[in-house]
Amino acid sequence: MKIKIVNLSKHPLPSYETNASAGMDLRVNLEAPVALKSLERALIPTGLFIELPEGFEAQIRPRSGMALKKGISLVNTPGTIDADYRGEIKLIVINLSQDEVVIEDGERVAQMIISHHEKAEWIQVEELRETTRGAGGFGHTGTK
Repeated sequence: MKIKIVNLSKHPLPSYETNASAGMDLRVNLEAPVALKSLERALIPTGLFIELPEGFEAQIRPRSGMALKKGISLVNTPGTIDADYRGEIKLIVINLSQDEVVIEDGERVAQMIISHHEKAEWIQVEELRETTRGAGGFGHTGTK
């Protein structure tokens, strides 16, 4: 699949790090490092703008390595970039560690997955088909 992209950052285009990677790593595009105190969050630019075909979305997710090593995650994850959005991709980064964390220009702090989606059409009914599970949820099947 080919997707149009404008790269106003000083970094390479997002890429898959291995042949079997589902997500492309996103690099931050900063003029100066950003220091985040514990539980502080910031909107971090990437310098990237994309044009997705209709029926597709870009899902923005945290990178597990950054979460483990630095305690960095993303708020509102996975974030969705719709096919009609043309603004800059920005990351809502949060520091979940107890220590201040510094984010440097060019760091790969998120990943982007391109995903196909369907449009749903609601059919209003009076009742739903019965299942074994029924309305059970939130741990109702146990932990073992």
